[in-house]
Parts: sequence; C-alpha cells; structure tokens
Amino acid sequence: MLSIKKYAAIDIGSNAVRLLISNVIEEKGKPPVFKKNSLVRVPIRLGADVFVKGEISKANTQRMLDTMLAFNLLMKSHNIVKYKACATSAMRESKNGRKVVNAILEHSGLHIDIIDGEEEAAIIAATDLNKFIDPNKVYLYVDVGGGSTEFSVISNGRQIASKSFKIGTVRLLNDMVKKDAWQELEAWINTHTKAYEKISVIGSGGNINKIFKISGKPVGKPLTYFYLTTYYDTLQSFSYEERITELGLNQDRADVIIPAMRIYLFAMKWSKAKHIYVPKIGLADGVIKSIYYNTVSSNTQ
Repeated sequence: MLSIKKYAAIDIGSNAVRLLISNVIEEKGKPPVFKKNSLVRVPIRLGADVFVKGEISKANTQRMLDTMLAFNLLMKSHNIVKYKACATSAMRESKNGRKVVNAILEHSGLHIDIIDGEEEAAIIAATDLNKFIDPNKVYLYVDVGGGSTEFSVISNGRQIASKSFKIGTVRLLNDMVKKDAWQELEAWINTHTKAYEKISVIGSGGNINKIFKISGKPVGKPLTYFYLTTYYDTLQSFSYEERITELGLNQDRADVIIPAMRIYLFAMKWSKAKHIYVPKIGLADGVIKSIYYNTVSSNTQ
C-alpha cells in the first residue's frame, strides 16, 4: 500500500525567504522517500535591514506579511499535513523580530520559530547526507547564509563537531565581518580537521548551487579548488551590472555570490580540501525530515 503525504518547510533567511513542499512517499517494508515537489523563493533581504539598522523596516515587514500569507495559501492548496517555519540570523538579531513574528501569526495564521545557530546547524545535519557521502571519508559541511554560516565535521557518517559563525554574505556586503571573526573560524577549522589526512568540503546554499549548475558538472561529481578560484576571479572581473546582463545572474544573486565564494574558498584552504561536493540540500530539507520523524516541533493548518 502506497501513501503519499505532503510536508512543508519555510526558511526565513537573511537574504531570502523560501517555501519548500516535499512529498513523503511511504511503502510498507521500505524506508520513506523524500521528494521535492515545489520550491518558492522570494528575495526579501532582511539582513540588509537588521545588520545595519538593527531592525526590520516597515517596507520589508509588509513584504513578509504578504509573502507569508501567500505561502499559507499555497500550503492549503497542496493539502499540507505538517509544516515548520524557521527564522534564522536576521530575525533573531532584530530588535523587532518578535513583533514581526506576532504580526505574521495574526495576518496569515502561520507560526514562526526563531531558532539559534546551534539548532540551525542541528536541523541541517538532519538532511539526508548519507545519500551523498562516502561513510569512509571525512567532510567539512559548510552551509552559507546571509547572516551566518554553519560548519560541521562529519567522519564515518557521524557529525563530530558543529558550530555557527556570524559570517554571512549580507554581513560581508555591508563590511560587518571583522578580522577576529575570520581568525576564530580559521582556528576552529584547523582544530577540528588537523587530525585528518584527507578531507573534502560539502557546500550548501543557493550560491554554491548556482555555481555548480553553471559548471555543468554531473550530479555527484565535485568541483575543484582550482575551478572555484578561477570562477571567483572571473566574477570579480565583471561589474555587478555585467554579472546580471552578461553572466545571466539574478539581481539578488549577482552581489552575494562573491562573498559566498570567499567563505567556501577559505573553508577549503583552511581544511586543506581540494574538492567541494554540492548535493543541493539545506535547512529546509532538514526541516522536512525533522518534522516527519518528530525530532522538532511542527504545526498543522
């Protein structure tokens, strides 16, 4: 007997807001299959408000209200069984973050959980990485966001260490990451990877997904450190406008892609990794799996 139910995850990040709807296919005697059904992304750059001014602007508050109402209607159309909405770095650092969350609940009926960096890293770790990794190898998992980046060391298929750093693409664009933050990250990576002779990086986030798509590499094949540095230099040789008109990048991607690459390149350099794998999974995928297995709280409509 086959059963197909739909679950939804909302990821309210510093650079964009996403709604992921996934089918969970259950068949007796077999493990469940998680299959993406729909992904909607709206580039509301909350971090540009919060990291500079300390709070979410009236304009972006209204955009959030409209977007969450639209997401709620989409979830109703899909007959969602359960959902979880997570707000990360920008919302948790905003002086009016709780006020915005309450306004969204009143306006759209959606419950939003503001999660800390450690919980964010734990949910990301719940993603179905086992499909993409060799259990006999060691990996540094790097999930780059607008406000923070989550790092995890994975050895023999198990998470050995995990930490969230306030180094993200929107912060870097606004020159808000100091030298000591980079030094702390370098020390953490060195400490947790020096025992391993060989390590690869797993990259997560919209920017590395875009770079992987542009590379034309087949799924499952890694990008090299050389390719990433070469493409980084290419991007820097174009102006912001040229990245849109000549390279075909979306306007909300054309600026953050460069600081995102800096983070991935430093992670590879400091861990001495020569390859980066891009499985195209992230926080929303982890949320879907976590609510299915009841390892996090969830909501029904």
